[in-house]
Amino acid sequence: MAASSTTNLSLPKSQIPLKAPLSLLAKTLHKPSLLPRQPSSVSHTVAFSAKNPISHVISANENYPDDSSFSFNFDDDDKPREECGVVGIYGDPEASRLCYLALHALQHRGQEGAGIVAVNNKVLQSVTGVGLVSDVFNESKLDQLPGDLAIGHVRYSTAGSSMLKNVQPFVAGYRFGSVGVAHNGNLVNYRKLRAALEDNGSIFNTSSDTEVVLHLIAISKARPFFLRIVDACEKLEGAYSMVFVTEDKLVAVRDPFGFRPLVMGRRSNGAIVFASETCALDLIEATYEREVNPGEVLVVDKEGIQSLCLIPHPEPKQCIFEHIYFALPNSEVFGRSVYESRYLFGEILATEAPVDCDVVIAVPDSGVVAALGYAAKAGVPFQQGLIRSHYVGRTFIEPSQKIRDFGVKLKLSPVRGVLEGKRVVVVDDSIVRGTTSSKIVRLIKEAGAKEVHMRIASPPIIASCYYGVDTPSSEELISNRMTVEEIREFIGCDSLAFLPLDRLKNLLGDDSPNYCYACFSGRYPVQPKEVKVKRVGDFMDDGLNGSIESIDGGWVQGPLSHDMEKVSEVRKLSSLS
Repeated sequence: MAASSTTNLSLPKSQIPLKAPLSLLAKTLHKPSLLPRQPSSVSHTVAFSAKNPISHVISANENYPDDSSFSFNFDDDDKPREECGVVGIYGDPEASRLCYLALHALQHRGQEGAGIVAVNNKVLQSVTGVGLVSDVFNESKLDQLPGDLAIGHVRYSTAGSSMLKNVQPFVAGYRFGSVGVAHNGNLVNYRKLRAALEDNGSIFNTSSDTEVVLHLIAISKARPFFLRIVDACEKLEGAYSMVFVTEDKLVAVRDPFGFRPLVMGRRSNGAIVFASETCALDLIEATYEREVNPGEVLVVDKEGIQSLCLIPHPEPKQCIFEHIYFALPNSEVFGRSVYESRYLFGEILATEAPVDCDVVIAVPDSGVVAALGYAAKAGVPFQQGLIRSHYVGRTFIEPSQKIRDFGVKLKLSPVRGVLEGKRVVVVDDSIVRGTTSSKIVRLIKEAGAKEVHMRIASPPIIASCYYGVDTPSSEELISNRMTVEEIREFIGCDSLAFLPLDRLKNLLGDDSPNYCYACFSGRYPVQPKEVKVKRVGDFMDDGLNGSIESIDGGWVQGPLSHDMEKVSEVRKLSSLS
């Protein structure tokens, strides 16, 4: 049924604060369309239990081999990994197909798993699988997902047997209804919440922190049903931008700090769309309207849109790396153009760290816009000195170091005609371990460059992220171990400069306090209740992987100090445990 004939999706005039008891709020919002419905069966799932709410879902890769035999190579780009992208659509008869397209636009946020949950006749149906969006979905899979209400998810994952079952969205059933959820972020109080739930009899099927949210919904006493979602989110700490789907509602939630982005748009037929980035709205011809505010809960149903407010934080802490690396340049994130931000980063580098050069090149693709800004400010031509192959698949069997070196050569090819005999400025968005940077410098010099000057469009990364970004251990972060001069010697370039943190903050102006710089300073806006000290080779899942035993004492109980010396002490204690 067409959305234009059944929905009246108007923006609310005000938000309803949720500081009052949920029972009082339920009375305030009481209306027939919001009353909890009787349970209905969920397609392609097993029977549900409040003690074990997470469902089994269709695997789009039904003949996929046991995923425990796979080992993923995560360091081919030597970059932090954005864990997830989410999308939600209400009021369009082709909701699942639009989700599929939107997930294509968000593919850069996650390339190892994808899923869609759609609602048809009050039944939630789910298809998930391992691989790219185009690998997981085809015509027949999308035919299994009719309805005008859907959510979708793309993700990165870690190696191991938990990979396939952790692919979202998750679907769960309860006595009063069913719910699907897609989550971008990471909960810092995950283990505390999980332990309490398990003490009360909850059974977990995955290692993802997202499943905790479903259990919290299951035990909530709030009414109507969507207030269970609100009740659950009030117990969460950390980063979460989530979309939920029930039998008749689409709910979008963003944590009070607003770490991860989430935007709202509208299609010409009135359908409402939520997505991690505006580039997803552009592809499906939805007009960007606004961000989901930090601490906001938006509920969309046939009555329109309701805006609720979790306990707000006075100062948001949005992830600055969205503008440095994660988001596409054509997106608008946190109210700013990503393209303009990166262009200005390049201009600042040219001002702060000038050098005599003949040509400016970028490490594609994420360094291109900053390189354009650098070249324009320096008055030096920008050229394509490195060509990136987009057809090199990810490595499934973990290679030796020698093969990984060869993999970089397969992915990046130098253009000798641009580089030979030239003094070259190479602009990249960040340096994490430094291993890829050293290989790139070597490639360029082997192509005949006279000098190679590296310019990095971010400050040095000295600390791991606990808010939904896949980063290595602090010991692997080269800027945490070496000075700038030591890094320059390690990667073999003639000069090296990073974007100064103070200039980055000056560029952001009045918005500067609203960003999170923890990876540059080690000062965390939300102190992790259980610190997973990342070790060499470790990568965070969008849920924390495995049992405490499986990571050999890698968990250290207690708050993380602001003092970087104490952070180092915690790491040393962990290494001795």
